[in-house]
Order: sequence, then structure tokens, then C-alpha cells
Amino acid sequence: MTAEELREKLELIQKLKCETPTLEIKSAEKGCPKHLYDSLSSFSNQDDGGVIVFGVDEEHGFKEVGVYDPQDIQKKINEQCLQMEPVVRPLLTVAEKNGLFFVAAEIPGADITERPVFYQGRGRVKGSFVRVGDSDEPMTEYEVYSYEAYRKKYQDDIRVVERATFAALNQEAVTNYIGLLKTGKPKLAAIPDDEIYELMSIKRNDQITLSTVMNFSPYPQAYFPQLCIVATVVPGKEIGEIGEQGERFLDNQRIEGNIREMLDGAMQFVNRNMHTKTIIDSRTGKREDRTDYPVTALRETILNALVHRDYSIHTERMPIQITMYEDRIEIRNPGGLYGRIRIDQLGKVQPDTRNPIIATELEVLKVTENRYSGIPTIRKAMQEYGLPQPEFLEERGSFVVKLYKHGENIAAVQNENSKNNELIKFCEIPRTRAEICKFLGLSSVTYAIQTHVMPLVEQGILKMSIPDKPKSPKQMFYCE
Repeated sequence: MTAEELREKLELIQKLKCETPTLEIKSAEKGCPKHLYDSLSSFSNQDDGGVIVFGVDEEHGFKEVGVYDPQDIQKKINEQCLQMEPVVRPLLTVAEKNGLFFVAAEIPGADITERPVFYQGRGRVKGSFVRVGDSDEPMTEYEVYSYEAYRKKYQDDIRVVERATFAALNQEAVTNYIGLLKTGKPKLAAIPDDEIYELMSIKRNDQITLSTVMNFSPYPQAYFPQLCIVATVVPGKEIGEIGEQGERFLDNQRIEGNIREMLDGAMQFVNRNMHTKTIIDSRTGKREDRTDYPVTALRETILNALVHRDYSIHTERMPIQITMYEDRIEIRNPGGLYGRIRIDQLGKVQPDTRNPIIATELEVLKVTENRYSGIPTIRKAMQEYGLPQPEFLEERGSFVVKLYKHGENIAAVQNENSKNNELIKFCEIPRTRAEICKFLGLSSVTYAIQTHVMPLVEQGILKMSIPDKPKSPKQMFYCE
């Protein structure tokens, strides 16, 4: 950031009169704030990083008060950065305005393999923070663990289940799986079954693994009661709305069994609660019975939740949730996106696999293809039905897919088009990520850009000020 860009940032602060997911404001009129650790951590732990501007008093209407000493405050900022793990390397900028000095500290986002960035004085769990809206919130124990699990390549799907025994498994299912494994593989077929059990992670050190329980136990919920699906139908468009007779749920079911049985049970539930209408093709006279949602999209979405949910000890008490609303269906699974993949990359790049053994077993059993085709299949099925594209959301510790009904969501699509038109007009003047996020009334800059801006960029409607560096913190979007 140059001095001129810092002055522009100060003007933006006066216009917005608020902090954002990538902007923190500190007074520093009488000294350097002693506790920058929370912001240093939260900005480092997000892809876009963030900027801390010193010299503006938020408590007094964002009055520009300047910093006490531009040289000393830079020294003290660096001292606090050195107390982070790993060390934070800020880019410091000083600018003068109306006889006052202001300092900006640009905090880069750390690589995912270095997260969470935390304050050494509090330790990894208590010293790690995440940016939520305009505030720094302590990371949950699970959020801290999820970074460590990716960095160290933990395989929670093959952790040992102490209570499970080989005799308690569905022997026919195991035998069938081994037979399918050996088909067309003469070298594998020559290996004794006991060795194959260890080789293919059915056992680990002669003990049964979680993936084995979830695929071959007659009743996995005996070991993990909450590794199931909770499916509900609510009478309105939001949880809490009640039906004509005061009912909170129109249908409610706990779906249990192994992964294949839960998939089948979930599909029976949604089929039972969907409407089916008959459509006659005016050209051919051919009759077609069409459900609210394409069955293919529903199956892939539920299967993805079962395969890619987090199976660690931190989430084993959290079921997958299927909620059918008046206008949409939501499938929520514990565990956010795994690894480096972002929402906007889903279905476009090959992701890291959180549960490779579960995925492989289901591929051998011909339940899934395991070819990263799930998301494209969902999108294609929705398109062929003439429905809006699925909405993918990553929330703290969970991943959500929303599928909208045809007809019920036409108004929402029209409203979305109207929002896009307003956004295009707003960007007649180059806008920063934070400005766009605030304009859209969203709390997540990343979500705002990925969901609302990048589709317009891909269509050539919006332009990037620095097209060769799309992730640049100085990036602005505009319409010619």
C-alpha cells in the first residue's frame, strides 16, 4: 500500500463509518494498542488477509486523530507480530493528512499449511482467532483441529473403533467387498484375506476401523449414535414457522444404518415429501412426471454429505441434517470444505479427499463413482430441470447445499437479477471487495465476491483493476 492508497483508505473509512471483514480500525492517538493479537491471528487465518489502520477513533464517530508517533508505533506493531506463531510479516505504510500521521499494517493471509496463526502467549487453541463480520472471534477447538488434520494428513475414516469386532460385521457384505476388490486384480487375488484386511484398512493393527463400521456393520449407530441423518419437513420457509394446526414439523425422521442404507433411507424420505406434477410436452404429447427436485441431484448431494462429512472425534456427535422447506431443501453436513479448495472451485478442480478409504470402498461397491463428478452432476440436473443453480455455503464447521424449487424461486431469481443490475451500477466507480460486501449487505467478503462478483467478471460485465493478480488485496472491480 502506498501513502496515497492509505489516504484513499481513510476516505473510504469516513464514507463507510464501519469496520469490515478485512478492515480493523485502531485509535493509537495516545499509544500503540497492546492487544493486536486477535486481529493479527484472524486476518492471517483468512485468504484475503486484512488491513489494520491506526489513527482513527471509532468510538468518536471515526474521527481522524492520527497516531502518537509513526516511528515508534511501527516498532511496537512489529514486536507483537513477532509473538505470533508463525511470525506475521506486516507491510507497514505511513501517510500524512492534514498535519496528522496515519499508519496501515497490511496482514497477508497465511498459507493453509501454516494455519492457524496464533498468539504464542495463549497457545494454539486459545490464541487462534477467525474473522466473523467485523469482529475477531476465538476459533473453536474443531476449527483449530481441522487445520492440523489437513496439515498432518490425519485419516479419521480409518481411526480404530475399540468396541467393534470382526465377528460383529456383516460377513456377507465383507466377503462380497473382498470379492469385488479381487476382480481383475490377479496380484491382489493371490494375497490371503487376512492380509487384505490390513492392506485395505478394513483392519488397522488387527482392530476394526471406522470406515469398516460405517460400510459393513449391521448397525453403526451402536458405536456412534449421532453418525446418522436427521431429516425434517417444516411448514414454512424458515425454522420456527408453524403449520395451520400449530405443527412445527410435517415429517420428522432419524435415518440410520450403514452409508448405503442411510442414502436409501434419505432418498425415500425426500421422495415421500416431494410433490410430483405431470407435464405434457406440447410438441410431442409425451407425458412426464416431474418431482420438485431432480432425483439425481438429491442423491448426489446426500451421498456427498455422507462421504465427505467430517468423521473425527470432534464431530461424531453431529448428524447430517436434511431440512425440507416450502421453497427449498437444505443438506448440511459437519465439516467445512477440506484443504485448499474454495466454494468457487467446486466441480472445476480436483479436491483433496477427506475420507479416501470410505470413498474407495463405496466406489468398489458401486455406490459412488469417486470421479469428482458429483458437483457437475448436481448442476447439470438442476439446469435440465430449469431450476436455479445450487447454492453452496461454508459456515463455521459445516457445509451446506441449498436446492430451490422451480416456481417457488422464480421471484428469488428475478430478485437476484435485480441485485446484479444494482451491483453493476454501483461498480460504475471502481469498488473494493469490502465496499461491495457492505453494499450487498453480506458479512463475508469472500462469499460476496465468489457468489455475486466473479460470475459477472466471467461474463465480462465487470472488470478487475489488476487482472493478472486476482487475489491482490488492492483489487478493485468496475464496469466500463
